[in-house]
Amino acid sequence: MREVPLADDVDLERVAARTVGFSGADLENLVNEAALQAARGSKERVDMDDFSHARDKIVLGAEREALASEDEKQLVATHESGHALAASLLPHADPLDKVTIIPHGLALGATEQMPEEDLHNLRQSYLVDRIGVLLAGRVAERLVFGEVSSGAESDLKQATRLARRMVSQWGMSETLGPAAFPRGEEHIFLGREMAQQRDFSERTAQLIDDEVRALVRDCEQRVMQLIERHRPQLDALTQSLLEHETLGADEVAALVGPSGKGGTQ
Repeated sequence: MREVPLADDVDLERVAARTVGFSGADLENLVNEAALQAARGSKERVDMDDFSHARDKIVLGAEREALASEDEKQLVATHESGHALAASLLPHADPLDKVTIIPHGLALGATEQMPEEDLHNLRQSYLVDRIGVLLAGRVAERLVFGEVSSGAESDLKQATRLARRMVSQWGMSETLGPAAFPRGEEHIFLGREMAQQRDFSERTAQLIDDEVRALVRDCEQRVMQLIERHRPQLDALTQSLLEHETLGADEVAALVGPSGKGGTQ
């Protein structure tokens, strides 16, 4: 940023917090994209909105046209409001950063959380709440519309993958106990698991599947009860998203109210 004129509202600590895991090339791209965004707006200085826009483009993909169908817009707003409400209320979830129903890349909407610090060891309580946030969009759909949509595909994949690691690799199942049962090794260059020979019985494999299913279902029931208790806040978030399309953490907190983290369990 040495050669970039910055506006007074640029908070470099916040930029750093929202770019955890970025490489040097990613950060260079971020600054370039922010400068281009400022130039498109005929600004003399790059402000925080420009950095936010650049970060979203890199992480989520390029912004697309808003949804034309009101029914689909309502569905996406309900889904993202479920994520945002769970992130605001579950005590061990990462703090909410923002929620939007503006399509980016392949996503029709997004709910972003911003960890307060880099985490190297993940507590079981944190992981359970993480799964809860992932499932909350689907739960909100079922609560409001009486059915679910295909929009939770990525959420379900992430939740199931995380639950399987908890059960089979991190010893977080009372039934299986403190033992590891790896099914594949993640290839650091390809970014996917490579098949390897299983060294445990078919009965143990069935137990793992049962435990994963039970863990995900328990998390779903827990977040369903949470969102049912806070249905007015869900509806308020949905309506505000339909009106403004993007809400920051402070705006969501004002709508959720003082019940916040810690007083909901």
